[in-house]
Parts: sequence; C-alpha cells; structure tokens
Amino acid sequence: MEQVKESAIALTKKQTHARYWIVAMLFIITSVNYGDRATLSIVGDSMSHALGIDSIAMGFIFSGFSWAYVIGQIPGGLLLDKFGSKRVYLISIITWSIFTCVQGFIDIFPGASVVAVLFLLRFLVGICESPAFPGNSRIVAAWFPAKERGTASAIFNSAQYFATVIFAPIMGWLTHAFGWHYVFFFMGGVGLVAAFFWQKIIYPPKQHPSINAAELAYIEAGGALTNLDQPNDDKQTPAQQLTAQAKLPTISKKAAITELLSSRMMLGICLGQYCINALTYFFITWFPVYLIQARGMSILHAGFIAAIPAICGFVGGISGGVISDYLLTRGVSLTWARKIPIIAGMLLSTSMIGCNYVNADWLVVGFMALSFFGKGLGALGWAVMSDAAPREVAGLSGGIFNMIGNISGIVTPIAIGYIIAITGSFNGALLYVGIHALVAVISYVIIVGKIERIKLSSTFHA
Repeated sequence: MEQVKESAIALTKKQTHARYWIVAMLFIITSVNYGDRATLSIVGDSMSHALGIDSIAMGFIFSGFSWAYVIGQIPGGLLLDKFGSKRVYLISIITWSIFTCVQGFIDIFPGASVVAVLFLLRFLVGICESPAFPGNSRIVAAWFPAKERGTASAIFNSAQYFATVIFAPIMGWLTHAFGWHYVFFFMGGVGLVAAFFWQKIIYPPKQHPSINAAELAYIEAGGALTNLDQPNDDKQTPAQQLTAQAKLPTISKKAAITELLSSRMMLGICLGQYCINALTYFFITWFPVYLIQARGMSILHAGFIAAIPAICGFVGGISGGVISDYLLTRGVSLTWARKIPIIAGMLLSTSMIGCNYVNADWLVVGFMALSFFGKGLGALGWAVMSDAAPREVAGLSGGIFNMIGNISGIVTPIAIGYIIAITGSFNGALLYVGIHALVAVISYVIIVGKIERIKLSSTFHA
C-alpha cells in the first residue's frame, strides 16, 4: 500500500522531458548517417577524374549503398525486434563508420578493380546502415505519444538536410584543401565519436535514468509503445509496475509479412516513400555533380551552394512535422493531418523542373531551394509508419517500408547515370525526379486511404 501511495505521488510531480534528449540524439546520429551517404556525391567529380570512372560506372557505384540497404531492411527490422534498438543501432554505427573510413584508401587498388571495390565498400556501408531508420521509427514509437510523433519523426528525418548544411561545406573544403581521401577519414571518425554518445544517451523508456513516473505515464497515455524494448523481468520500480503494459504477443514473421503486404494502406505508403526517396537520392548522389558539371561550379563553391537548398529542406522538414501535429491537435483527422503536408510538399518539389528553363545560377538555387523545402515538408513517411505499424512487429514493418522505399536508391542513381550518358544533359534527370513527386501525390490521394494502425488478424508462435 505504501509503495502504491509513493507511485501515485510521483505521478503528480512535474514530468521530465527525457524524450527530448532521445530525439536530439536521433537527429545527431541521422545527420552523421546522411553525411556518410553523401561523401561520394561530394568527392564524386574529383574521384571520378582521378580514378577514370565514367558516369554510368559512377551511377552503379552510387547505387551500391542502396542495393545493400534494401536487402538489409527486413533482417535489420527483425534484429531490432529481437535484440532491441540500442544494441543493434550501436553496432550499426560503429561498423558503417569503419567502412566509411576504408573508402579513403580506394586508390591503392589497380585499374578497373577500383569500381568493384568501391561498389563493395558502399554495399557494406548500406548493410550496416540498414537498421537505422527502422530503429528511429521504433524509438519514436516507444518514446512519443501520437500527438508528438509527427514532430519527432520530422526532426530526425530533417537531419538529412542538416547533414548537407553542416557536412557539405566541410567536405568540399577538405576535398579542395587536402584531397578527396580525407572526406572519408573525417566522416568515419565523426561516426565513431557519435557511437560513444549513443551508448550514453539512448535507453528504452522504462530504463532511462532521467525519466520520472509522470513523463512515463504521459507518453503511455498518449499511445507510446514503451514496452518495445523492455526486458521481461520482475525487477521494476513501483512506478514502472504501476504503468506496465501487457507483454506483446509473438507472431509468425512470415504471416506478418504476408498481412502487411496485403494492406492497401501499407502498399500506398511504401509507393509514396519510393517516390519521395527518388528526390532524396538525387540530392545525396547527383546534385553536387549537377552543380559542378551542368552549372560549372568549383567543388568548393558547390559544397557551399548545396547547403542553401539543404537549409530550406531542413526548415521544410521541421515545418512538416509541426504542421501535421498542429492539425491533429486542432481536431483534423490523423489521416489528413499527415496527408496535407505530404501532398503540398510533393507538389512544391516538382519546381526543380524549372531549372531546365533558366540559366542564372541564383534561379537554379532558388528552384532547388523551393524543391528541397517541399521535399522536407512532405517527408512524413516515417511518422505515418509510426502511426500505422502493428505494435507486435514495429521493427519488421519499418524494415519492409524502408526496403521498398529504398529500392529507389538503386534505380534513381543508375537511371540518372544512363540519362546523362545518353542525352549528355541533366534535363531529363530533373524531369525524371519531378515526375516521381507527382506519383507520390497520387499514391497518398488515391491509394493510401485512411491512416490507422494495422491490426494483424492472428497472433501465434512462430
């Protein structure tokens, strides 16, 4: 009785905000994640000239990351569900950082083997990064109530733009001052440092040393899945016992995959993510090359210019989540609170096609800035997935979603490489990416339908 009283008193105290530190760490680590992905785009022009790599081969090398990233999504999601987000993600950060560093030594390999080895190293980085976004989604689902999930997801997702703002100028300067090798050494080192802070900051909600019962009760009442990574033991505090949830049932993974892929809403969300990622992969692969080759900028200039649209993308990314959650609190349905920013953002993203019809650099930067802003505004796929994923297989659901979405990372760089090789111009490439933004709109308007948590029809032991 005394313990129950103490727990009740604890719940009346002012709640802590440990979840804000969690999303800040997700933002930082996702920035490093995208910085590592973007290394090759920044050094691509210098490296291709130094090593004799043509545009088609470069397109395949750019895609190497995504081949592995796609393959690793479902296994990565299963590992997250089995071993927990903190442990799997930590190993992921350490290994992707090591393989990033190794790319700085690529010129020791002779002749054509450079292309094969570089593809392999990018492949290994992709495998190691594959649990990252499903892990982000799981952590947000565990730590945030539904009404804050859009903003939290937008914060970590907007890190892709912040990565360009922070790292593109640094990588451009390193390439200009010391050579392209040092970009890989720098980003790999940053990742290893980030892994140390990850270990110190990230915990499941019920194990976090700084959370109090009031915050835990608040996030659970709002729909946070606080038991996702909770060990099944009896060594809980009275406050944890007071707010404990039932143990999640076990479900056959094969049955879960079948049910997820038979959901029209899930397929529509995945198609939308595929199209949105076409914009993402253009920006983190060919965009700096476009500025150098099509617009005649120097590597140093391109690094700084690339940061301008990225700032707009960052603002758009944060705005999309804030607008979505604001609409939700004002009584707009979850479906339209999520869809409105996505649709508006993707329509704005088509503005990049305007670059084909102007010559002034400031207009090119303006169109790209508007497109980046729109892409950020509409990048709420992970918030939708946090709302829709069945709680029994949150990691697996995120893995499927990210796997399908990142097939675009294979197709887009290769397709653009061929378009450039065949036409000798980037005009077709910009049209190709702009059309994908329109298809994303169609997917969310027509296919997705009502956004709600998917309920699996049966739960049984695998």
